[in-house]
Amino acid sequence: MSASDTDLATEKSSDKPAKKRGFPVFVLLPLIVFIALAGLFLFQLTMGNDPQTIPSALINKPAPDFSLSAVEGISRDGTPVPGFSRKDLLGKISVVNVFASWCVPCRQEHPLLEELAKVDGIQLLGINYKDKPENARRFLGSLGNPYSRIGADNAGRAAIDWGVYGVPETFVIDKEGTIRYKFIGPLSPTSYRDVFLPELNKVIAAGR
Repeated sequence: MSASDTDLATEKSSDKPAKKRGFPVFVLLPLIVFIALAGLFLFQLTMGNDPQTIPSALINKPAPDFSLSAVEGISRDGTPVPGFSRKDLLGKISVVNVFASWCVPCRQEHPLLEELAKVDGIQLLGINYKDKPENARRFLGSLGNPYSRIGADNAGRAAIDWGVYGVPETFVIDKEGTIRYKFIGPLSPTSYRDVFLPELNKVIAAGR
């Protein structure tokens, strides 16, 4: 092949379009993960207060067998507030609220628990979740104590048995110790009036 033929072949090969490389998917992977997590977070923010979005396997089943000691140093009207166990749920309609002093939404819903404690025919009980006694005392000392009994769930074991996703959560238990309703997330004035109270009144009306 002559030099001119070689130059011509080189020129023709340079005229061919370069083969396109596929876009490396791994470059987009962090963005995809971020979008997925952001979507999950947004879903929990917008839907977390709807008890139907995350169904509980414990609804219409007996409350778990548990026994929680009192939170040290907490009193009500000068009387020490005792802990409680499953047997304390029997014979009276109970509302069990899972809370913690470090939980900002718990502070937001607390005035509604003060109102809830005034409802006739129920007892309001608290499970203090992974909290320090001194912090729980300060929390209730500043906001008021609506609970007739408070159990210290220092390790979070009881919350697992109750199927708790996060604090706060609120359960309605009938006189037979059966869980009839679960509200996930903080109560708001609207959800308290339009969602929670109607469900509680159903249990009260059933009389069991």
